[in-house]
Amino acid sequence: MKKISLVVPCYNEEESIPLFYRTVSKVIDSMNTPTPTVTPEYIFVDDGSDDRTLEEMKTLHQQFPETVHYRSFSRNFGKESALAAGLQATTGDVVAVMDVDLQDPPALLPKMFKLIEQDGYDCVGTIQKERRGQSRLRAFLSSSFYRVINRLSDVRIEPNARDYRLMTRQFVDTVLSLPEFNRFSKGIFSWVGFKTTYLTYESQPRAAGKTHWNLRQLFSYSIEGIIDFSSAPLRLATWVGGISFVLSLIGLIFVFVRALTVGGSVAGWPSLVVIVLLIGGIQLFCLGILGQYINKIYLETKHRPKFIIREKK
Repeated sequence: MKKISLVVPCYNEEESIPLFYRTVSKVIDSMNTPTPTVTPEYIFVDDGSDDRTLEEMKTLHQQFPETVHYRSFSRNFGKESALAAGLQATTGDVVAVMDVDLQDPPALLPKMFKLIEQDGYDCVGTIQKERRGQSRLRAFLSSSFYRVINRLSDVRIEPNARDYRLMTRQFVDTVLSLPEFNRFSKGIFSWVGFKTTYLTYESQPRAAGKTHWNLRQLFSYSIEGIIDFSSAPLRLATWVGGISFVLSLIGLIFVFVRALTVGGSVAGWPSLVVIVLLIGGIQLFCLGILGQYINKIYLETKHRPKFIIREKK
């Protein structure tokens, strides 16, 4: 019998936790009918919630102390840290990462498990079709992000891929062996390689509660992914600086030749100000890109922990 560990990051999800456990338990029971196949291990991670999320986890642990465990952070460290903490706590032969809101359909678990056990895959990921109720702007930005990062990075990330996936122990141990502080899990899962396949499913509504991701957070997360898995922005800064230098040199030659052949002209302050602002803007743009990479290096060299666990069971 194989042990399946389920890593479930949670932030202010008190309503979703009981629903999630009941739904997934039914799926696990179906996998054990008629022959026992898997034994579950639930790893809930409380990412510094300020509602009753932790109390709901404790209640489940008291009812099922052998199968339900939890980790509670000292503050909100973010989903990437919650994923890392959950993966570190797992002991299963296979490990699933799932969202507690049930937008990741647990009904796929039997098929995912079969693909690993019978077809020899190391990882079975999921791709969600367009989400119900998602605005056109959000859908456009999401699809644009995947087009951009796949052009800039050597690591291909499947468009609309979810964190929801089932992985072998070897796959998980390899992911955990990567020590970086700045983590972009979608990129890491693709970077480690191994034999991977994807399942596509229709979008599902949240079981309870509301999403905690807004456009600003999603944009910041996208920038993190591009910087973590591509040096293209640095090359862009180099090209912008080089083109600016060449144009300035051409302009200098033009002014010099014109002064010799035609004569000088009265300087125009508006055009001069525009040119100064343009060059200054280009310099600040390039410095900003460089600063993002230096910031990443700075965070890595401090060797701070990815998270701090205040309580666990």
